[in-house]
Amino acid sequence: MPLTPSDTRRLLAEIGQNPRKSLGQNFLVDGNIVAKSVELARVGEGDVVVEVGPGLGTLTAALLAAGAEVYAVELDLKLHAYLQASLATRFPERLHLMQGDAVEHPLAGYHGVRPYKVVANLPYAISTPWFEGLFDHALPTRTVLMLQKEAADRYLAQPGSKSFGAISVFVQAAFDRQPGHRVSRGCFHPVPDVDSVLLHLARKERPHVFTADSRGRIRRLFQQRRKQLGALCRGDAGLEAWLQRMEMKLGVSPSTRPEAVPIEGWLLLEDAWPPPPSGL
Repeated sequence: MPLTPSDTRRLLAEIGQNPRKSLGQNFLVDGNIVAKSVELARVGEGDVVVEVGPGLGTLTAALLAAGAEVYAVELDLKLHAYLQASLATRFPERLHLMQGDAVEHPLAGYHGVRPYKVVANLPYAISTPWFEGLFDHALPTRTVLMLQKEAADRYLAQPGSKSFGAISVFVQAAFDRQPGHRVSRGCFHPVPDVDSVLLHLARKERPHVFTADSRGRIRRLFQQRRKQLGALCRGDAGLEAWLQRMEMKLGVSPSTRPEAVPIEGWLLLEDAWPPPPSGL
């Protein structure tokens, strides 16, 4: 059974843990939201699931109950020790628990060849760097993330909006948005200052994953998002070639700003840097 608010307060007191705002420790205490996370991710017997920041294990226990093999990474030493004693010893073959930074270990130690899913209550402070880390690995088939609404809005922002940025490009090139779920701030202990959402993403049939070099270029262009592309690309042969392709294929003019370039335009970026011939 999911932990109630009183259960959560009692367990935190027992292990001597005060929720740490710096780590985004807002513990989920609503069983309906736990069940909704598992349902949206379509977790079933034999699935491999990566979880970030399991905390007191409320979601972890539900994933295990659904028959999943769970790889979880927890930074907090006290919470890791609690999970090790309370869950890992009960499910030694299906719960793989590591202590560490999720940004450094975005897949929580999973490096297998089987398809996997991500179901996590993601701390706001690491949401973007953690997600970017996924692009250096095989992508999950389905992702359900508990996020502050502001972060989810950035992932899903459309070209021309103030929230549209590099992470929007990376995510939308590889994933399709699926129906999610709004989550009230009252579903957590302690109660955060903002509402959250369950962001639900499904990997595209043919996802585009930008190379690390391309991601760096895209980030740099968005750092000067109010400048026109003609000025930003001038003197860089690759960027100039990219702008010419967009102008020819999509009608994107040199006066366009990065925040107004559609996803299709960004997908043309890597055509400007063809891979070296094989064997070189």
